[in-house]
Amino acid sequence: MTSVKEFRIESEPTDDSLGRGAFVFTDDYSVFDWGKMPDQIPQKGASLCTMGAFNFELLESAGVPTHYRGVVERGDVRPLEAATEPPVEMAIDLTQVPDLPNEGRTYDYDRYHDVAGENYLIPLEIVFRNRVPEGSSLRRRTEPVDHGLDLEEWPDEAVDLDEPVVEFSTKYEESDRYLDREEADVIAGRAGIEDLESLARQVNRIVTKQAEEAGLDHQDGKIECLYVDGEIRVADVVGTFDENRFSYEGTQLSKEVLRQYHKRTQPEWVQAVEAAKAQAKREGIADWRSRCDRDPEPLDDDVLEVARDMYCAGTNAYVRRDLFDAPPLSSAIGAVSRL
Repeated sequence: MTSVKEFRIESEPTDDSLGRGAFVFTDDYSVFDWGKMPDQIPQKGASLCTMGAFNFELLESAGVPTHYRGVVERGDVRPLEAATEPPVEMAIDLTQVPDLPNEGRTYDYDRYHDVAGENYLIPLEIVFRNRVPEGSSLRRRTEPVDHGLDLEEWPDEAVDLDEPVVEFSTKYEESDRYLDREEADVIAGRAGIEDLESLARQVNRIVTKQAEEAGLDHQDGKIECLYVDGEIRVADVVGTFDENRFSYEGTQLSKEVLRQYHKRTQPEWVQAVEAAKAQAKREGIADWRSRCDRDPEPLDDDVLEVARDMYCAGTNAYVRRDLFDAPPLSSAIGAVSRL
């Protein structure tokens, strides 16, 4: 189980074959690596499932291999266009996901790959960036000159990159961290780091093109991948408002809205999270939440409604189909800008 979706397993994967199962998307959300937050956003799960399915079908049509098999409606697996209502369940192929042993903040990837063999989920997130918006971690970790920008420091407004930046981060560590290419190559196991980067750039091009046709700006995102029989396939979910950052007419259209809202309205909790992560790092332990002395507060109903409309109206616009009963995107994004 993850923070916002659950697994249903039909057949287990083995060392030499994929299994079968499904993602069941919930209306839960997570920010700042907290996990399940104290409230839900209505129809958020259906939004993520719809966008994810749409993008997987775009990738498959472009020849990109994925683990996607279709959406599930009344027990049947079908393409998204055949769905009569917004789906919440996605049929997928399953790969092996071994436990990642650790002692504190030291993780044993050799043991992970010894168990994984030739059929495994690559324990990396491959991040691609077209723009550096407010809130991007790239602002904390690098300077503009590192990316060929003629700027002494990062400005408050978003900055477009001449060429997309591709980075690698951990997936299964308690607190994700960015990696240099050498360490990422080791963690990837049998999968080649150059192949992962090339695949990420191809996914980025496809999602960016679809976003542009829908009037959206695609700022950044990530993919996760599996390795089987010498082939890398795109896994997890692709191109949703949780995995990627989009904007519409200059206003953020993604989970970043919720991150920034919590920073403004619950700064003490956000600071407590940052302090707990720093303390856990100093102590060499993985479980930073045990060091956090605050919990997040639920959001007001009107804020949840604005978030719901953002997800649903944005999905309608992206997939070019009115699957959700939602206001026009311009109205939904206007409400977001007033939060």
